[in-house]
Amino acid sequence: MAKHRVAFFRQYPFVPGQKIHILDGPRRGDWEVVAADAKAVKVRCPISGREFEWKSFCHLVEERDDVEWPAAD
Repeated sequence: MAKHRVAFFRQYPFVPGQKIHILDGPRRGDWEVVAADAKAVKVRCPISGREFEWKSFCHLVEERDDVEWPAAD
């Protein structure tokens, strides 16, 4: 197998009450986690108080060089 640079992602274990800051994209900004489970995270804007529920999404954990891809599992 050939070696490639691969980005690894993992679901983040959000916790209710947690203050978070998303650095970029349409969801960027400050949020407070209202509820979270394996399928969704509900957040509140600290300015407007509006709440949104989003399907769980992945977060970059790290990038590694010289990784076999696709992985053999």
